[in-house]
Amino acid sequence: MGYLLFVTLIQAFSFSLIGEYLAGHVDSYFAVLVRVVLAGLVFIPLTRWRSVEPAFMRGMLLIGALQFGVTYVCLYLSFRVLTVPEVLLFTILTPLHVTLIEDALNRRFNPWALIAALVAVAGAAVIRYDRINPDFFMGFLLLQLANFTYAAGQVLYKHLVAKHPSDLPHYRRFGFFYLGALAVALPAFLLFGKSNFLPEAPLQWGVLVFLGLVSTALGLYWWNKGACLVNGGTLAVMNNLHVPVGLLLNLLIWNQHEELGRLFLGGCVILAAVWISRLGIRQSAPIAPPETR
Repeated sequence: MGYLLFVTLIQAFSFSLIGEYLAGHVDSYFAVLVRVVLAGLVFIPLTRWRSVEPAFMRGMLLIGALQFGVTYVCLYLSFRVLTVPEVLLFTILTPLHVTLIEDALNRRFNPWALIAALVAVAGAAVIRYDRINPDFFMGFLLLQLANFTYAAGQVLYKHLVAKHPSDLPHYRRFGFFYLGALAVALPAFLLFGKSNFLPEAPLQWGVLVFLGLVSTALGLYWWNKGACLVNGGTLAVMNNLHVPVGLLLNLLIWNQHEELGRLFLGGCVILAAVWISRLGIRQSAPIAPPETR
């Protein structure tokens, strides 16, 4: 779970960077494209092309298109009508998407995972439920599409790696992810991008470089690798931990006026959801038969 916790901090910080320095100033499609290109420059040179099964390549292209391409186009568009706290609020349904997709792929119903996801949603809802602007319906729909594709990508990656085991380390097969993301980001920019809204200030370029190299390259790689090491319930809960962390960072760095009491309470509820998820693992673990002599 260490990978997921570290990436949670990166994600939480990235939300504020997007909302404060890019939203409304830099074209959304261009920002997504730059992030994909920078991340691809990190991983594509490390990718083994001939040692990877074609089925795995196709799966990674699809996952990249979903988990980054569609997800981040919708996310950046949502910042046009929502504030950073509102975006964080509307991502609270991601755990439900993770749980439902995971159970659908495994053809099972796991009550512990669903309970953990619901508790996580409740914890995030405690933090912020008011002051929604009039355009929140559009933002809500965009973010639910982003939530679904982000959840689908990480769950599909976990299953794809299990289905196609390899002696190669994860990073040797991860470059295909960014090619799939590029297949969405590049046409989106060419069709809908606005060339008069490109970065002008050095700070905006600096933010894009950070988001591309750290959030997109290392962050998504570590997140997907961590997703392979935990169960579906824990993965669902970890998708929500960025909400209290993101709000806390937004409060401390950009001085947004949030209620600390609700922030603390909601964070505690989400941590309780992690405990419920872990409890579910122990409850569902098979009991070893007694030793016979």
